[in-house]
Amino acid sequence: MIEIQPVENKIESTVAVPGSKSYTNRALLIAALAEGRSRLTGALFSDDTRYMCQALRTLGVEIDADAEQCTFEVTGNGGKIPVDHAELYIGNAGTAARPLVSYVALGNGVFVIDGDEPMRHSRPISDLLDALRQLGVDVRSESDNDCLPVIVQAKALKGGKTRLDASKSSQFLTSLLLVAPCTERGMEIEITGGLISKPYIDITTSVMKTFGAQVVNEDYHYFRIEGGQPYQPREYPIEPDASNASYFFAAAAITGGRVRVNNLSVDSAQGDVHFVDILERMGCRVNRHADGIEVIGPNQLKGLDVDMNAISDMALTLAAIAPFADSKVIIRNVEHIRWQETDRIHAMVTELRKLGVPVLERQDGVEISPAKISPAAIDTYKDHRMAMSFSLIGLKVPGIRIKYPGCVSKTFPNFFEVLEGLR
Repeated sequence: MIEIQPVENKIESTVAVPGSKSYTNRALLIAALAEGRSRLTGALFSDDTRYMCQALRTLGVEIDADAEQCTFEVTGNGGKIPVDHAELYIGNAGTAARPLVSYVALGNGVFVIDGDEPMRHSRPISDLLDALRQLGVDVRSESDNDCLPVIVQAKALKGGKTRLDASKSSQFLTSLLLVAPCTERGMEIEITGGLISKPYIDITTSVMKTFGAQVVNEDYHYFRIEGGQPYQPREYPIEPDASNASYFFAAAAITGGRVRVNNLSVDSAQGDVHFVDILERMGCRVNRHADGIEVIGPNQLKGLDVDMNAISDMALTLAAIAPFADSKVIIRNVEHIRWQETDRIHAMVTELRKLGVPVLERQDGVEISPAKISPAAIDTYKDHRMAMSFSLIGLKVPGIRIKYPGCVSKTFPNFFEVLEGLR
C-alpha cells in the first residue's frame, strides 16, 4: 500500500510519459509479420508489452529488446509462423491476447493462449472466435465460457468474408485487421452490433498504413483489406501514451496548476488525447502545440454531462476528479468498461462512496455529485487505471492510500515516481 502526499502549491511541471501501449503492441505484431528487420523507438516497456514480446519470441520471432533505450528490434517472418505448436501466456493484456489469436491462425499447428483470472472469467472473447470460425478457423474456448484459455488448431488462415460484433471490444476488430494483409484472399469484415472506441481502430489502421498495408474503411460499418500485402520493415517511432498523459493533465485541473506533456499532439490518432477537450469544458485552459500539450487548471472545475464511448479509458480519470467540480458530472455510454480489467463502473462507484462521494450507478455510466472527501484506503482491483486515477485524489486530500500499487506496471511502471515529481 502507498499513501499519496498532497501537493502544497500549484503544480508547475513538464512530464515525460512513456510510449503508447496501443502503438507498441500493434507495432510489435506488425513488425513480426513483416519480412525483415524493424526498429521500434520510444516503445513502452511494461507488463503488457513484455507479454506480447515473449509470446512472439515463443512463436519464432527474433526480438532484441533494450528497456533502457526504449527500443525493440524485430526480425519478422513475412507472415509465417515458423513453429507448429506453442502455449502462450499473456497475463491480463487484452492488446496481446486478442491480436495473437488471429496471428497464430496464420500458422499450421496447435496453439494455446491463456492468461490471468480476469481473462479466464470476465473478459469474453467469443465474438472474435465467432468471426474467425466464419473464416474457417478451428478455434474454441477450452472452458466453454467464451474466455481464455483459447485453443487454435491452425491451418494457414486464407481470409474471406466475416461478420463481427465489436460492441464489447474494438480489439476484436483490430485482431482481424492486423493479420488480414498477410492472408491469401484478404478480408471483408461487416460490423454488426455496433463498434465501440473507434479511435483505437484509427490507431490500428494508421500503424498498418505506415508499414505498407491499406485498409478500406466504409464508415466503420464495413472494412475491406486486400490479401497479399506484405508489411515492409522500417524504423518506427512510438509517441507518448495519451491515456497515461491524462492523469497529469487531470492533476493540473484539480490543483489549478500547469502540466505540459511533450511530443504529444491533438492530431494524434490516439482518441484519449481528446480528454483535454473535456477538461477545457470543465474550465481548464488548454494550449495545443505541434510538439506538446499544456493544461492549466482553473480556480474551480465545472460539472458536465458527457458521452465517453470513444475515450472510455478516460472515464475513471474523469470520475476521480469529478467530486472537485462545482456541480454534477455525468458519464454516459461506457457500459463496455464493465468487461475490462474489472467492472470499472462498479469499481469507481464503490471506491467513490468509500470516500463519502454521492454517486448514482447506471448500467452505462455514473452520476457523481460534488463532495467533501474523507480519507480512505482505495481498492484497485489490480486494475492499473483504478490505481492511477484514484491517486489523483490524494494530491488534494490527505490520507488517500492505494492498495496494490504495483498493478500500474501493466502500462506505466514508474507512475508513482513521476506523480511524486509533481511538486
